[in-house]
Amino acid sequence: MSISPLMPVYPRCGVRPVRGEHCHLIDEDGTRYLDFASGIAVNLLGHSHEGLISAIQKQAETLMHVSNLYGSPQGEKLARQLVDATFADTVFFTNSGAEAVETAIKTARAYHQHEGDTSKFELITFANAFHGRTMATISASNQEKMHHGFSPLLAGFKYAEFDNLESAKALMGPNTAGFLVEPIQGEGGIRPASQEFMQGLRALADEHDLMLVLDEVQSGVARTGKMYAHEHYGIAPDIMATAKGIGGGFPLGACLATEKAARGMTFGTHGSTYGGNPLAMAAGSAVMEAVANDEFLASVAEKGERLRSRLEQFIGNYPELFELVRGKGLMLGMKMKVESRPFFVHLRDNHQLLTVAAGDNTLRVLPPLVLGDAEIEEFFEKLSAGAASYEVPGDG
Repeated sequence: MSISPLMPVYPRCGVRPVRGEHCHLIDEDGTRYLDFASGIAVNLLGHSHEGLISAIQKQAETLMHVSNLYGSPQGEKLARQLVDATFADTVFFTNSGAEAVETAIKTARAYHQHEGDTSKFELITFANAFHGRTMATISASNQEKMHHGFSPLLAGFKYAEFDNLESAKALMGPNTAGFLVEPIQGEGGIRPASQEFMQGLRALADEHDLMLVLDEVQSGVARTGKMYAHEHYGIAPDIMATAKGIGGGFPLGACLATEKAARGMTFGTHGSTYGGNPLAMAAGSAVMEAVANDEFLASVAEKGERLRSRLEQFIGNYPELFELVRGKGLMLGMKMKVESRPFFVHLRDNHQLLTVAAGDNTLRVLPPLVLGDAEIEEFFEKLSAGAASYEVPGDG
């Protein structure tokens, strides 16, 4: 066979982790990497958090899966933790962020159809967004690279300019069901929306009885120093997708909604074989117990400000490489004046520093939220060495 046993849809690099310790990954050859990628904003408690490991081990010894045909004490516990910590009244558990966004799309449509208006099915989404890799979630994005090979796309989405309220208004019509937006675009380059934009979408949704649907798969679960990023804007959504950090590394997602927004999600309208399984619920509850408190959130905000301040000072030493720093909390991006991907590879392969490349020539800095002073110092040592030794491809 010429094809690899793992379907070759990822350009996998030479780093092959077999173990994790706090904020480090250890390769099969023993090489240690400082992990400021966190599995793309997933491992928010690092790689060896005792509370998370203990919860998963204890639950695995007791019960892993029973299906949603039965009552779920574990699911009820995590749903209550999420409801108590957020705007939401009800939760549907999924296995991933893409599934959570799919559920959110269905919930927005079902609201209007439950109310008797079958014409409202379109969601206005925004340029350079990333909502997942399912047919609906790639259709919700205007990125042609994600569409290639999968046409025809699903109907029901219109694309406005991100952070441009007038662009969104111009697309509104009789079929508009709501807006689907990331408060901070992740894959798009760590681009926070403006206060005016987010509050404007909330006002439009209220005025026209539309659903404001937030994709907080990457920006949620304490990553920005708030439990969810929309809290920075003084608004609440009607529906929200969350995943990544909510399981701390265990596959878990959720769609949260208000009672009003969930009116159409009645018996038989949606389901998931594995969604809400006891093992995932134990992981999610352990994460919530660790992060959903003022002390932890304040620590993330403080570390985020410290890291951002030092990054802003640092880029001044390399004006030929870096343009600006943006983001909130520990969801930070360094916008580069050159292509970010070769630099990200340089840091990984030559300085054992793991970051994440993103759109708009941005280098994402997404450390575990439990990092300390030692990890911050190590990060700047590796980043400084990487910048000093970097030769821009094609220069000279």
